[in-house]
Amino acid sequence: MGFCRGAYVLALISFLFLLPVIHGWGVDGHLTVCRIAQARLTETAAAAVKKLLPVSAEGDLGSECSWADHVKFRYHWSSALHYIDTPDNLCSYQYTRDCKDEEGVSGRCVAGAINNYTNQLLTYSNAAASQYNLTEALLFLSHFIGDIHQPLHVGFTSDRGGNTIDVHWYTRKTVLHHVWDDSIIDTAEERFYDSAVESLIDAIQKNITGGWKDQVSTWENCGGNKPTCPDIYATEGIKAACDWAYKGVSEGSVLEDDYFLSRLPIVNWRLAQGGVRLAATLNRIFG
Repeated sequence: MGFCRGAYVLALISFLFLLPVIHGWGVDGHLTVCRIAQARLTETAAAAVKKLLPVSAEGDLGSECSWADHVKFRYHWSSALHYIDTPDNLCSYQYTRDCKDEEGVSGRCVAGAINNYTNQLLTYSNAAASQYNLTEALLFLSHFIGDIHQPLHVGFTSDRGGNTIDVHWYTRKTVLHHVWDDSIIDTAEERFYDSAVESLIDAIQKNITGGWKDQVSTWENCGGNKPTCPDIYATEGIKAACDWAYKGVSEGSVLEDDYFLSRLPIVNWRLAQGGVRLAATLNRIFG
């Protein structure tokens, strides 16, 4: 019995190491996107969001914004929905070419997921007849709009969005993808915001109403009366990945102040866009 249990544990560990190491923004990144978004909701959208949130959230969308990462082992099918793989070094995105999973199933990427869960939530006005779990749809959509704004979630296929590029973040060994998920945000909080994510959120919100004010309407606009436009977000994402995330980085690079201080504004900018666009999408969905 002991041998069988040990063999099972070893097999499980081996299986976990074979799974894609793809996350989104870290917890603080997703919290930031959702807190920015919730503050920008119309009264109608805010009421709908509050009604759909689980009771445990106590009306706080941000508290559930990382839920989609936590359920990947329960919903194995959802792993491919967090990212988009694009051809190496083309620095471009096309839905029909790139939005598919490893088996080639079309639509199974973060852009396709945003479209899908938006369409599910559009049934809210007739929720009693809806065939969907609209609470889960809200939580997936809120998470995936955050994910698509992390530049390396629209990254190169061969390195799995920077997950196989080993680097040092100052003295700590990590991978490039993790630098963009967590390390830049964590270092900014420690250095500039007394390790408080709330202070980071306040600073980004001030930029949204201040220096970025003239850009906000462009961020919100989809054109064609669409409720959401993930292809725009993904196209921006791969450009930011090429211009900022991958640029100047190779296997074994040591990333320190030059990288951190020049990339932090890009991280803050994408978090701001994610929050503004999540709010705009929910406002359009709930009317």
